[in-house]
Amino acid sequence: MTDCLFCNWKNDKEKIIIENELAFATYDEFAVSKGHTLFITKRHVKDFFETTAEERQALFDLIDQVKEIVDEKYHPTGYNIGMNCGKSAGQTVMHLHVHLIPRYDGDVENPRGGIRGVIPQKQNY
Repeated sequence: MTDCLFCNWKNDKEKIIIENELAFATYDEFAVSKGHTLFITKRHVKDFFETTAEERQALFDLIDQVKEIVDEKYHPTGYNIGMNCGKSAGQTVMHLHVHLIPRYDGDVENPRGGIRGVIPQKQNY
């Protein structure tokens, strides 16, 4: 798919941090924190629910490897891992990508609830 941003990136060795047969990792161009990384399947699939078990494992293998790199380089004190599946969940590029977002003490006033913050009134419970 030549009109897919991420399909075009899979052969751009300057963007790729690390890769395996089925997926690759790249730093997010709109990072919300130091070390924010995207993990993208090489095969064009819309979201997590279209992946194979092998693709899921390939993504998680890369997440483990990049976490070690980010830990050493930036020393975060926590992480959020997530993906948006569908427009109503906030997905804007319709090619599966998983976010690894390093978190740091004090980066937000109250981090309680973490990813529940996608619906702000549900974050605190």
